[in-house]
Amino acid sequence: MAIVNLDVDVNQAEIRNYIYQQLEAALEEVLFTWDIEQMAKRTCMSKRFLENEFLHDPRMKLLERRKERGKRFWFYEESKEVMKQIMDEW
Repeated sequence: MAIVNLDVDVNQAEIRNYIYQQLEAALEEVLFTWDIEQMAKRTCMSKRFLENEFLHDPRMKLLERRKERGKRFWFYEESKEVMKQIMDEW
């Protein structure tokens, strides 16, 4: 029986990018709305920063859903696109 020695070169950045894309695709299927807690967690931004830079923007206000004095929610896909637009304006 022959012993085989196998060397494999792995591109870590490419693997990380692939995993990130797969996770994003899975999240898009699952998330319909998100709140500020999820927004902060998924964007790696503080709630205060999100409030100051994104959530007071009129485009985000249009997407906000909330009952009187209730928890605020935003549609995931639409708000993500608006956040990208806002970031492109910086």
